[in-house]
Amino acid sequence: MADPFEVRMRFSSQLEHLNASTASAQKAAQYALKFKDMDEDLHSCILEQLEKTNMNTRANIMYFIEHLLEMASREKHNDYVRMMQRDIIRVVDAVCPENGSGAANVKVVRKVLQGLQVKSVLLEQTVVEIESCLKARDTSATDFSLSSPVDGNPIPAAPAVPATDPDTQPAQQRSASANSMQPTKKQIEQRIEEDRERHKRMRERMWVVPSNPLDQATKFFAETSGLGVDDRILGDEDIAEFGPRVKGITCNRHRDARGSRREERPGSKHGSRPTNGAAARH
Repeated sequence: MADPFEVRMRFSSQLEHLNASTASAQKAAQYALKFKDMDEDLHSCILEQLEKTNMNTRANIMYFIEHLLEMASREKHNDYVRMMQRDIIRVVDAVCPENGSGAANVKVVRKVLQGLQVKSVLLEQTVVEIESCLKARDTSATDFSLSSPVDGNPIPAAPAVPATDPDTQPAQQRSASANSMQPTKKQIEQRIEEDRERHKRMRERMWVVPSNPLDQATKFFAETSGLGVDDRILGDEDIAEFGPRVKGITCNRHRDARGSRREERPGSKHGSRPTNGAAARH
């Protein structure tokens, strides 16, 4: 049996070094399922990493959670699913906190929540309630957490204000909070590269066609938009235009078939069969 402390340390290291590739997320998910007898410890490890890592790592862990829950549902190990359903609010608060430090991760959270809803991991009501909380944390033009440092240097801190001045002390605290949440140039460049990699994989998946015809039909049906008023109008116009033509072709086909049957009735290859009376006379 593996040492629980060693398993926890290795899993924490995998979470810290997650990137935008699917392989890294699947590797960490497979490790968590391999030691599923310690699922509670590994779940708490996920929460701890979300609360102490930077903005980019939180986004990667959020994508990893989607892979983990999908694989756990496939292997019928519902403990990970149950614990994540219980702590989903805590996960969202850690990935995009209310203080604005994770405003860039709001879209990531929305995408993962929608994916979990499609996979029947989360209820629609839960996703709607979380979405109402995310609206206030969405990215805005005044969000300082997304502004890159000038010339690669961090924004200098505000000058110190004596603590005896009660009017200026809150402003000093807000300035210090803004500087502490300012991402570094390396983190910004890393986020750009990771987003580019994710968009590349998303475009590749768009062109993948399943080999099973039933899966193809399901995929096309899911990608087809709903039937609207314009579609009904076009359908009525097509029926009015092509309907009489189709009926005419069908009627002519039936008429030709009936005519050919009448021509075959008067005789056959061997001639008409004589009646019993005619046979008796001969």
